[in-house]
Amino acid sequence: MRSGAAAGHPGYFHETAFYDSAEQFLGVIVPFFADGLAAGEPVISAFAPGNQSLVRDVFGTGSGIRFLDGGEHYSRPATAIRGYQALFGEYVTRGAPQIRVAGDVPHPGLGAPWDWWARYEAVVNHAYHDFPVWGICPYDTRTAPADVVAEVRRTHPHVANAHRHTDNPAFEDPAEFLRARSDTWRDPLEQGRPALEVTGPTTAQARATVARAAGDLPAEDLNGLLLAVSEAVTNALIHGLAPVTLRVWPGPRRVVVTVTDAGPGPRAPYAGLLPAERPAGNGGLGLWISHQMCAFVGMHRGREGFTIRLIAGDLT
Repeated sequence: MRSGAAAGHPGYFHETAFYDSAEQFLGVIVPFFADGLAAGEPVISAFAPGNQSLVRDVFGTGSGIRFLDGGEHYSRPATAIRGYQALFGEYVTRGAPQIRVAGDVPHPGLGAPWDWWARYEAVVNHAYHDFPVWGICPYDTRTAPADVVAEVRRTHPHVANAHRHTDNPAFEDPAEFLRARSDTWRDPLEQGRPALEVTGPTTAQARATVARAAGDLPAEDLNGLLLAVSEAVTNALIHGLAPVTLRVWPGPRRVVVTVTDAGPGPRAPYAGLLPAERPAGNGGLGLWISHQMCAFVGMHRGREGFTIRLIAGDLT
């Protein structure tokens, strides 16, 4: 039997909350966690250090809350989804009637590109629908930009405010939100001309071009980037439209690569953050793997066609 506002609700009960002080933050999270502990439900806290300290100060040690390193867990959207799915599955196997979780989703105010996290907030409505999870994603309006807050309102079916939990009239169907959305963030390196540009590359030529520009990129980052580039070029050649253009911007501690074709891009709205149901389809398993290997993956639809943006290395 589920408890609280999620009682009687099937699957994922996805809420957001907005705050502008530590008191407002705790006013939402403390009763949410305390009620879950009282009901005997698993409670997961996945905040960044500042908010995690606030929660620890209130509940102390031995409370039963499972603390995850928010920075590590939210390093990439695809890995966050995969990690949560595994964790939720463990609790359900043990018979948990409901799982409560709250954490800090990265955004520019916290130093992270927003685009793929905006897609994350939409995708999880589908990704966690098989689990009895009640999740709250609180956003600090002192740091979250207005455009981030606007998209948060569009991707959460419910809004929490202390003990009040209401339906969100601004919520949009996740698949429609994703189909209409195009990533817009650009790495500052892209303000200059690309160091290398190749039209119509084979996958082998693309990998060789990127490897030549990689400089001192760590081997693990380079190997992940080369795999992602190979998958992007393969998708563009098989499922996109000519011409296919590879561009590379090397920089200190990172490399930016874009692959552009004249087609519309993946048809599946959840492509990249969830493995494709049919891996052979456009934007299949390779795109999902790329989202786990790179420091950032962007997907842009524009007049030039579809561009996948791959960044390896240190974004800070």
